[in-house]
Amino acid sequence: MTGRLEGKVALITGTAGGQGRDAALAFAAEGATVVGCDIQPEGAAETVELVRAAGGSMTSTHPLDLTDDAAVAVWVGAAAERLGGIDIVYANAGATRFNPVEQVSVEEWRFVLAHELDVTFLPIRHAWKHLKDSRAGAVVLVGSTAGISGSMTNTRVAHTVTKGGIVALTKQLAAEGAPHGIRVNCVSPGMVATPATAGDLLAPDHPMRDIARHIPLGRVGSPREVVRCALFLASDDASYVTGANLVVDGGWSAVLPGEWVSEVREGLQ
Repeated sequence: MTGRLEGKVALITGTAGGQGRDAALAFAAEGATVVGCDIQPEGAAETVELVRAAGGSMTSTHPLDLTDDAAVAVWVGAAAERLGGIDIVYANAGATRFNPVEQVSVEEWRFVLAHELDVTFLPIRHAWKHLKDSRAGAVVLVGSTAGISGSMTNTRVAHTVTKGGIVALTKQLAAEGAPHGIRVNCVSPGMVATPATAGDLLAPDHPMRDIARHIPLGRVGSPREVVRCALFLASDDASYVTGANLVVDGGWSAVLPGEWVSEVREGLQ
């Protein structure tokens, strides 16, 4: 049986672990030739081994700093030349910092913008001409529920700005890509269990530690559940979908907060 991405070349950023690793495995399992990258060489190399052991095709450049425009240009150009083009870009990579507005330094602000906006924009910018040549290109960005609402329990002003920017970027790229057959969509996860969230948002001393009981589906999500949505958007199954922001949060952003807001306020006072 032919996979949904058979014959496609897919660039996936941030493949050393988490959602990036799951994406590399899932996209390769559907027949894509995966080209990965990450700033962390050990995890990135391990992902390549896992994909190949499962029978998939993957190469990776690591370490790669996605805020370095020249380095990104070389990575994208080499992949396109070696594989004959690029069909999919999954801009998964990102790093953030959480602080309330009065505690955000200029350095932290610039770090978050660079590591959530630049690392998304630069690979897409350099891959755009190859996506145009594909005539059926697909781009998947990674937003967040942080990009569509504020939070009383997570002081994340810089992260909120960047993820709101990702959602806006999705719509603009969809408009610019449509004449060239390029579809651009976004997945916006809510609370997802990763090593990063285990160390902060889901840590025992964080106000959001018990968030699962306030999510309509009653649990925190997994990286694989986000990746499955991204895979759909990257595939021809979503051939009439562009400019969409698919929220993957168990219904969290779709309901009113109820009594929990009062509980949080009391805990923060």
